[in-house]
Amino acid sequence: MKHLVMILSLCLMQGVSLADGAEPPLSPQEQEYLAAARQLWDSLERRTGDVALPNGVASLKVPESFYYLAPADAEKVLVEVWGNPPGSGATTLGMLMPSEYTPFEDESWGVTIEYQEDGHVSDENADSIDYGELLAQMQDDTREASKERVAQGYEPIELLGWAAPPFYDKTTHKLHWAQELKFGDAEAHTLNYNIRVLGRSGVLVLNFIAGMNQKALIEANLDKVLAMAEFDAGSRYTDFNPDIDEVAAYGIGALVAGKVAAKTGLIAAAVIFLKKFGVALVVGFGVLIGRLFKRNRNTA
Repeated sequence: MKHLVMILSLCLMQGVSLADGAEPPLSPQEQEYLAAARQLWDSLERRTGDVALPNGVASLKVPESFYYLAPADAEKVLVEVWGNPPGSGATTLGMLMPSEYTPFEDESWGVTIEYQEDGHVSDENADSIDYGELLAQMQDDTREASKERVAQGYEPIELLGWAAPPFYDKTTHKLHWAQELKFGDAEAHTLNYNIRVLGRSGVLVLNFIAGMNQKALIEANLDKVLAMAEFDAGSRYTDFNPDIDEVAAYGIGALVAGKVAAKTGLIAAAVIFLKKFGVALVVGFGVLIGRLFKRNRNTA
């Protein structure tokens, strides 16, 4: 299947009308794009209810207001629809998405799920971390990672600051924070909202992918997503046995800074950030896909 973003680019270059008001008949380019979009949408297996994650140690309880995509389908959305580098979904355990939107719409957002099995992460120093100092370190790491992105043919990336400062709940052993990112010359900034669920032998990694203008929406859904992911009995944080279990070489601060990803071979200490669409395509993207999915939501 052709890359959906490339097809949309062709539509725009051919002068497809995106004006508000009465919708003109679909052009051949629009028809090709929308057919490809529907084919991809129909190929996605969207699951709700109890979902056992592929790692065998954690599960999701997915309400009807969301759906879960397995790793192969998550890769389709991340790469073919949202224009991320190939392999962006290779390490995921899948993806959560809100059911009120398809991934083709401007309003869409998603949550990737991964698992890092590096041992039991101690939370003893969670209250003493200087997150201002940590942010400065992360910005330095991001600048170095950006050079590697540019060398690979992608636009530079900049970490502008916290969109929400880190917060750790010692009762649930769940950590969350948000970063504001800028890709290339984009006027619209990208929001990366992060959740870490600490377990007996590793950490569940949940990353929101959305625009900064969706921050309030993400925060309104944060508790719902936090409640979905849990380790199974025997793999929970409180199941840790110091006599037999390995302890991770890092703590809470390193989870926020991204040092975990450095251990898995990701670019430059872990600043791999997923983004939605190409900047030049954002305005027309929702209009085109809206003709297919918003006009006929039930059949989509």
